[in-house]
Amino acid sequence: MPPQRVGALPRQQSLLLPAVINPFVQDTELSKAAIIKCVLLGIFLVPLRAILITLVLMVLWPVSVIVTFKRPLKGAVEPSTGWRRFLCQRVMAALGRAYFFSMGFRVVVKGKQASSHDAPILAVAPHSTFFDGIVCVVAGLPSTVSRVENLATPIFGRFLRSVQPVLVSRTDPDSRKNTIEEINKRAKSGGQWPQVLIFPEGTCTNRSCLITFKQGAFIPGVPVQPVLLRYPNKLDTVTWTWQGFKSKTLLLLTLCQLYTTVEIEFLPPHIPTEEEKKSPALFANRVRETMAQALGVPVTDHTYEDCRLMISAGELTLPMEAGLVEFTKISRKLNLKWDNIRKELDGFATMASACKGGRITIEEFASFLKLPVSPVLEDLFRLFDRNGDGTIDFREYVIGVNILCRPSNTEDVLKMAFQLFDTDEDEKVTHDEFTALLCSALGVSDLDTTKLFQAIDADGSGFITFNEFQEFAATHPEYAKLFTTYLELQRYQAIQEANPGDLELAGQPSSGEKPEESTSDKKDD
Repeated sequence: MPPQRVGALPRQQSLLLPAVINPFVQDTELSKAAIIKCVLLGIFLVPLRAILITLVLMVLWPVSVIVTFKRPLKGAVEPSTGWRRFLCQRVMAALGRAYFFSMGFRVVVKGKQASSHDAPILAVAPHSTFFDGIVCVVAGLPSTVSRVENLATPIFGRFLRSVQPVLVSRTDPDSRKNTIEEINKRAKSGGQWPQVLIFPEGTCTNRSCLITFKQGAFIPGVPVQPVLLRYPNKLDTVTWTWQGFKSKTLLLLTLCQLYTTVEIEFLPPHIPTEEEKKSPALFANRVRETMAQALGVPVTDHTYEDCRLMISAGELTLPMEAGLVEFTKISRKLNLKWDNIRKELDGFATMASACKGGRITIEEFASFLKLPVSPVLEDLFRLFDRNGDGTIDFREYVIGVNILCRPSNTEDVLKMAFQLFDTDEDEKVTHDEFTALLCSALGVSDLDTTKLFQAIDADGSGFITFNEFQEFAATHPEYAKLFTTYLELQRYQAIQEANPGDLELAGQPSSGEKPEESTSDKKDD
């Protein structure tokens, strides 16, 4: 009796798909009625609002020049006091409100903002648009974390200098450390510095979830006040993400609306426990859970690095969402860096080049491996196909390669596989030996292995050495698991023949026993 095939394996909850697959897409569709309405309103509103905005900026700019007079261009030796602070927190804040009012924003404030003594840091989420700066105006122009390049922006650069931001530089290797030190200093100044306002997500989303919070706001271990942003409008003209309308289009659409409502809600400050003070990641996660619960949205482990992978996927002619893998979770679970996953994306793109949707079918999987579809290959495909939908996406590919294949790609396993091919033990595998074992492994009687053999036989000598075999396995880890799956089936069959009925198959526990998690899919949660 032939051995039964290995059934589906139990999956870890921690590596299941996120609740929101792509939080970086803006999918607003403008109906004909909406377009006509925008055009009719825009004819009157856009010129009027442009005039009002210009008038506000004509007053705002000289005030910001006065506030920053004889102040250093970068950094801040000491916090503003006296008349400078009054002009910034009172006059400029009022002009900021007038600026957003001129653009048609209607602001609804809920809750009460805590003082800088009670909550030195304001954590604002979800961050979804360049209009989110309105929360800074409502909060009295606290200090913000901003890129140093923003200081060079006409008019707004001078305005930004007025609030003495914590500056981040992408070119300075010490920037992250300096930024954390500066946030820590201001947060523990006892109210000498204004509150520090931070968007902890670090990038814009479509507000469908809260992505991973960066730890900068939580490292000082001081009370943090969560601040929620909502845009409860029938037509979304504000969401600015990596896929969707460009900034100029959104600005024009917003100016064409009769008004745009934004709700700003100040939740009670979160005072960290001793455990949270020692673990900024725990502190950040608990604040995020509180905010997500108040917003009624799920949390995911997406980060800015997912956006970078998404862009890379687009450059490889894959659908952009193919690159979204919840980088923080995957990198932590599999001990991978961004560059590692980026290289995996190249391998996936090679395999998925014939796919229009960025998902690999069993036929495409077999074609990439230069092998026919067979029961053994179907077993391997099922190990990759975590959700059982009959396809492999990039997330499943990354998990499969690093949990299933690379651990099997050891020198001992490769030597064992090579010895199986090398039937005459002359340390060389001929084409006939290679074909004979593959036919046996895949359970097929006729197999053309010429292309695969030539791919492994790098020097074209007509036979495969162990070094060639090992080098090929390093760049094609899928084959290692293919051979170990075959070895496991052979070992199972041999034991069954010797002791029939003594073993149970994976996924088929004997009565009263709980199924164990597959060792190939086991990682500490």
